[in-house]
Amino acid sequence: RFHHTSTSHWCSCSKTISDEKYQDPFQLGRKDLKNLYEDIKKELLVSAAELKEMCDYYFDGKGKAFRPIIVVLMARACNIHHNNSKEVQASQRSVAIIAEMIHTASLVHDDVIDDANSRRGKRTLNQIWGERKAVLAGDFILSAASVALARIGNTTIISVLTQVIEDLVRGEFLQLGSKENENERFAHYLEKTFKKTASLIANSCKAVSILGCPDPTVHEIAYQYGKNVGIAFQLIDDVLDFTSCADHLGKPTAADLKLGLATGPVLFACRQFPEMNAMIMRRFSKPGDVERAWKYVLQSDGVQQTTYLAQRYCHAATREIRKLRPSPEREALVHLTEMVLMRDK
Repeated sequence: RFHHTSTSHWCSCSKTISDEKYQDPFQLGRKDLKNLYEDIKKELLVSAAELKEMCDYYFDGKGKAFRPIIVVLMARACNIHHNNSKEVQASQRSVAIIAEMIHTASLVHDDVIDDANSRRGKRTLNQIWGERKAVLAGDFILSAASVALARIGNTTIISVLTQVIEDLVRGEFLQLGSKENENERFAHYLEKTFKKTASLIANSCKAVSILGCPDPTVHEIAYQYGKNVGIAFQLIDDVLDFTSCADHLGKPTAADLKLGLATGPVLFACRQFPEMNAMIMRRFSKPGDVERAWKYVLQSDGVQQTTYLAQRYCHAATREIRKLRPSPEREALVHLTEMVLMRDK
């Protein structure tokens, strides 16, 4: 059982990183991502003014660039591990750009499916331009990412990154379905979480490791690190839907419940409050369901259990990345797992 009292011990592992080795992942990764959003806009070169405006809307340079940062840090960590190379290859940087484009296209499409009205603290594309145009803008960003991917000219990398697009679609279908059996339901949730969130990070990390190092063991380390961090990131996201105020998160809280989604905190709460089962099966569609489910989650240990599960995934990611030769980038990737657990938006 995981209790609130242990909160102060969540990230004690950070103390093991000596001060001189400690690196802020965002500081360290940013040097390889100068002009990231300008480069993305070059990939999205379009003559139609309205489509250009839509594509530029989310690539405003205000995002944290979480995924590209992980990708370039992984690229450097693998390059150093392989032959002590201090440079990020142009093709590895392209993978970081492509990852951000695929991610953003998926957000645009998600917002249409969810009929969302806010994202990153501003109105969604579908709210401003309408659903049809938003779908087309998402498609266009994906097609531009595919062109950039083809330009890398490596069939293995193309295969690894197109898997991400397939997983995103399959993950969305999983989210639209639900499971009757409680154990199946949790497996279904974790599979959906992997496909919708973690596959992009896992496969992007794998892609840069393939470009930087011929050793399949390193490819697996990179993949497992990305997979575990990606799942933890989404678990914390699901926790924040219950614990963060709307202003902080940039979207309304209880958003997932309102969409009829049973995330980790709900599934854990259901073990203490079996009466939630019926609500989950009808996707919180009856009047009062969302409010009741919200109360049950906060009365249960669902939030703590989900956080604890995220912690376990982060520890698994740290175990993997520590198999690489020491480097500032490796330490930054370790620290990133702690930042994932501690984030509040």
